[in-house]
Amino acid sequence: MSVALEIRNLHVNVEDKPILRGVNLTIKQGEVHALMGPNGSGKSTLANALLGNPAYEITAGQVIFDGKDLMEMAADERSRVGLFLAFQYPVSIPGVTLANFLRLAINARMKAADPDSKGISVSDFRKLMKAKMDMLGMDHSFAGRYLNEGFSGGEKKRAEILQMAVLQPRIAILDETDSGLDIDALRVVSEGVNTLRGPDLGVLVITHYQRILNYIQPQVVHVMYQGRIVESGGPELALKLEEAGYDWIREQVAE
Repeated sequence: MSVALEIRNLHVNVEDKPILRGVNLTIKQGEVHALMGPNGSGKSTLANALLGNPAYEITAGQVIFDGKDLMEMAADERSRVGLFLAFQYPVSIPGVTLANFLRLAINARMKAADPDSKGISVSDFRKLMKAKMDMLGMDHSFAGRYLNEGFSGGEKKRAEILQMAVLQPRIAILDETDSGLDIDALRVVSEGVNTLRGPDLGVLVITHYQRILNYIQPQVVHVMYQGRIVESGGPELALKLEEAGYDWIREQVAE
């Protein structure tokens, strides 16, 4: 049975200002959904609230993941049960290599599942990293670089996709992964996501623009406006937004 992320009537405030005003959305493993909408509609607020950013206050609603109340879990617990967020603006961590960061993440998961666990061995981790990097077409030297330090925009996003490959989440949220990428970097990152997609991974692609959806093709497209999902449809909905913009959405909501 596939795992589902169920968002029910979610309301979220930021600095006491209501941003999300009743979001309803269900994503199952094996599905790819796109969430589009104009600036300020609440897309990134949804991503941050789902992963437990304390600056985002949930005032009403539920989020159920694999039958459990996600809102009762700390951010690290949400990650361990299989939720993943690829950040719009990944932070740099000087002095910590990408490989060490990922090994620590795996060991933390293993320790949480079994307090007596000694974690993954260095040799097993190296095999895992090399296999995932080969799958994504990445040079092995990438793993020895400090996390996001001096990375280009495309390299930062590729590092996020590598993290996703290693940690193997059940539901992944990509928060404007296309932000700041040129067309070549966008293609490379999208190919990485497409390599990972399958029956065990559900994906929510958050974006302003159609262009990333030319590469990561969703089954369902949702439009967020003023803190709610106001329209859902197939891939043709994204094409309509690309051609007509969001004015027709604003007019529809105003009626």
